[in-house]
Amino acid sequence: MSNQKLVIRLEPRSISACASLPDELSFIGNALQHQVDVFEQSKDADIILDLAPTGTGKTKAGLTVLKHQPNKSAVYIAPTNALIEQQTEAAKQFVRDANLPHVVKSASAKDIKSWPDEKVGRRSGEKLYNVLRNPTTVFDDVGANTPILLVTNPDIFYYATFFAYNNLDRGNIAAGFYTKFSTVIFDEFHLYDAKQLVGMLFYLAYSHVFRFFQDGRKVVLLTATPEPACELALQNFKQAGVKIARIDGEAGNTNLLPSQTAVNLELRPKPDSKEEWLAELTAEVVQRFRERPDENGAVILDSLDNINRLSTLLRQQGIGDDIGRITGPAPKKDRERAMQCQIILATSTVDVGFNFEKYPKPKRQNLDWLIFSARDRAAFWQRIGRVGRVLGKSETNIDSESIAYLPANAWEEGLTSLDTSEGRTALKDVLETLPCLDKPFLKAYWRSEAFLEIARPLLELEEMLEGLAEEKFILELFNTLKSIFEGNRTWDDYRYRMKLLRGAETIAKKTPKEIKKDWKYIKGGQAFVRTFIKAKFPEDWDDLQAGRTTLDEYVDLFKKDEDALAELKEFAEVFSTSYAPLFSFRSSLFESLSIRDPYGFILDESEETRLDPFHLLRYYEFVQNGDYIEVTSRAAEAYQLSFELRYTDNWQEFISTELNKLTAFKNCRIIRTLGGGTRPTDQIQSLNKHLLPGIIICPRTNAAVIFQLNKQGIISYPITIVCNDVEKEYRFFAGLSGILAIAMKFKQLRLPDDEVFIAG
Repeated sequence: MSNQKLVIRLEPRSISACASLPDELSFIGNALQHQVDVFEQSKDADIILDLAPTGTGKTKAGLTVLKHQPNKSAVYIAPTNALIEQQTEAAKQFVRDANLPHVVKSASAKDIKSWPDEKVGRRSGEKLYNVLRNPTTVFDDVGANTPILLVTNPDIFYYATFFAYNNLDRGNIAAGFYTKFSTVIFDEFHLYDAKQLVGMLFYLAYSHVFRFFQDGRKVVLLTATPEPACELALQNFKQAGVKIARIDGEAGNTNLLPSQTAVNLELRPKPDSKEEWLAELTAEVVQRFRERPDENGAVILDSLDNINRLSTLLRQQGIGDDIGRITGPAPKKDRERAMQCQIILATSTVDVGFNFEKYPKPKRQNLDWLIFSARDRAAFWQRIGRVGRVLGKSETNIDSESIAYLPANAWEEGLTSLDTSEGRTALKDVLETLPCLDKPFLKAYWRSEAFLEIARPLLELEEMLEGLAEEKFILELFNTLKSIFEGNRTWDDYRYRMKLLRGAETIAKKTPKEIKKDWKYIKGGQAFVRTFIKAKFPEDWDDLQAGRTTLDEYVDLFKKDEDALAELKEFAEVFSTSYAPLFSFRSSLFESLSIRDPYGFILDESEETRLDPFHLLRYYEFVQNGDYIEVTSRAAEAYQLSFELRYTDNWQEFISTELNKLTAFKNCRIIRTLGGGTRPTDQIQSLNKHLLPGIIICPRTNAAVIFQLNKQGIISYPITIVCNDVEKEYRFFAGLSGILAIAMKFKQLRLPDDEVFIAG
């Protein structure tokens, strides 16, 4: 049988303890060698990559770099808000132990909003800038000239360095993030998606081109599983002269300490049937619970609904008191309770800095068994690294067990060639060859129209540096990024495109009266009006190109012709909304909803949380109850979600103007159906958007493409186009999915102004 289960024993892992601790790190005590190596290598290297396994103290390793520049500020980028809190406490303890002068402040969006506003005003951007400039202006407990260690997340870091704060603060904040920090630590960066990696790599390129590495800036990258695409990017930096040190905690063979038990691993293909898989998972968990009542275990799945349904099935088996859920919607109180349960059910939330701590602490591993699914290699190695951790434990020789569900394609692509007698190395080598475990988005994202994303900070920097000696670095920075991301156009192209977009964004926000008066003087305004004329009035564009008319004549036109003015504003709204997903850190089309869960379908103890509206619509029945949406029951079957677009012209006009085009659609609404019947969604007001960005394609001519993209996690939805003369069915790739879909599988797409973009 081609997809038979495979069983392999992964040998125990060890990590080197430090035999001779430098005086500067004597406060650490029982240091590991990789922690000392990070400290020593960072004396000379610009970028330090710590590849030690999960759960072996990489956070402390990164913080040792502060000792080289003890009076200068630093930033620590933790991947989630939950980890910000954890790493802030770890950093405070490290600073105390190391006798460093830094004040440590957590800086999630919620934290920044809660900072005192008596001295600097209430805007979050204003507070953040003043903390960067001088923390004493915000915090009374900070002395003058005290260096700060800011613990934040990739969202804040991205918005700061990509000039995404409001107009009043964004320049100051970006300048602070680019110049303030001598030590920059990116934690768990293997979990970064394409957009987050763009932000990180842009910062590295800026630090190189603008000579911050020459001035002593140190960047520490912490990961147990580096992404190959990111490895290639770092190789480009190395070739450009950036000094990069790689630290592997398992490279030494002396002073070894056990870090993970042997793991008896079974590899299984993930079943196509959800019900079949959940029944299989339930049986596996119940068997372990009843046959091994003294062992602790966990199930980690990618789907929130699968975890919630598994929880229901296990409760029906009578073990509800012994299980706890750790998921994105679960509040802190629920997570703390779940950690002490014998069986933990979790989503990818636990992939980030989560140690499954038990109290009182067991003498052996915290997790004896683990069942998990993995979409890619990084997730596989992160999750298998969670079971059997024994660093610092007194009992280290009790084997652990694990079942890993991989995509069924893995068996077709050669997983069966695995020599199950050769352990971890053989498994790693085989998994590296399986295309189904690749992260599909990175290169496609970088080489698509998404490359325009980096043009925003580049243009802002160019304008800030206009007339200064550093202005020459902008082209060098662009070319560095172009070599990393394999872009295929010039800086002049992207600069012009970004000016167009900026003009569109500004015009879209103005009233008709303001547009009449200001459009010629808006940054990018004249360029955008030219694009408007070219896209909407080809004959007028020919006259403008030939010099038979001038742009000045449109001043009077927009003053007198209200219809032309309204059409300009609408075109600006469509143009800017089409690109908005590129500059938004969150991939969801809609904000999460405040929900109440009184019956425990989603939460174990708490009743209130926030939930993705698509998840709510697909899997639950609900009612509006004041400011909250109350979940009343689980849907008998999962709803089918689709869209309906009312197009106020004929079908042929739709095909010629809207199909295969990145744009934004008005008169578009979400439909949810079950068994042919439609359920209303109007009660969720936040779903009623004026414009929805994305791409609509033909499902028949692109059936194979849609199937492939769906297997790679790029979701499309059925959409009914209701024209004046006919109704037709198509597929809708919403938001950023549209750009990714075209970049990965289509040769061409039209942009909002009908220009053609050649992806890759």
